[in-house]
Amino acid sequence: MAPSGLARFLLFLILSLIFSLSDAGRIAIYWGQNGNEGTLAETCATGDYAFVNLAFLCTFGASNTPQLNLAGHCDPYSNGCTSLSQDIKSCQAKGVKVMLSIGGGAGAYSLTSKDDARQVARYIWNNYLGGHSSSRPLGDAVLDGVDFDIEGGSPDHYDDLARYLSAYSAKGKKVYLTAAPQCPYPDAWVGGALDTGLFDYVWVQFYNNPPCQYSSGDAANLEDAWKQWTSGIKATNIFLGLPAAPDAAGSGFIPIGDLKSQVLPALKKSSKYGGVMLWSKYYDDQTGYSKAIKPDV
Repeated sequence: MAPSGLARFLLFLILSLIFSLSDAGRIAIYWGQNGNEGTLAETCATGDYAFVNLAFLCTFGASNTPQLNLAGHCDPYSNGCTSLSQDIKSCQAKGVKVMLSIGGGAGAYSLTSKDDARQVARYIWNNYLGGHSSSRPLGDAVLDGVDFDIEGGSPDHYDDLARYLSAYSAKGKKVYLTAAPQCPYPDAWVGGALDTGLFDYVWVQFYNNPPCQYSSGDAANLEDAWKQWTSGIKATNIFLGLPAAPDAAGSGFIPIGDLKSQVLPALKKSSKYGGVMLWSKYYDDQTGYSKAIKPDV
């Protein structure tokens, strides 16, 4: 007997709740900025991460030729990164979402108009997502979405970019959108984009910003900033972004014991808590931070 409309609706609600709950307590990692951090396939094979951000598409917009920089892993200009296609597919087969992170702390990027944003979105769709191009830098693998790690330049038109990228979901596979804003609220560069409500996951960088980060046993500033983020944006999965080692950032590292006993218990009271984001795989290899905190995330 076919289920009634009410039964189908209830089933949908139950499945939505299950998938929503499964998003809680995950770890995201950035990969691609150090040749000594192991391969992408090895990263996913650890079982530690639910999201891997490939960093970075560091040049785009303003008539610039888009440029991918994965440090010492491969050379995209000689088609040397197409071999990552199998690694990406291996990650996805394990349930790991693999994102293209655009921007970064040292790139040449900006969006000069709404049409510029449209062209960048089309380039990303055709070269990294479900579109078609004769020169896809990562081969035929289809990434899961785009991460906005915008840390400079103008904040203009990233809301347009988010809308254009999100619209490609209508062509089949969902295009996930994530963002990595700085912890001062609202973020100077992607605050407007986040107002669109189109972002699935937001990992707020609670480091290199003393007024809103953990410091010497005091989590008050971090908790206050967390409350601003969880009440101020529409995303339902917000992550605590941290350096995976003291050397990974100028400030903001939280010792494992303090994170597990003091910080996470406070943040996990929020229904929007999604997990922890770490910068980066290279530093996580040095400390084993993700493995140490995973049971408590």
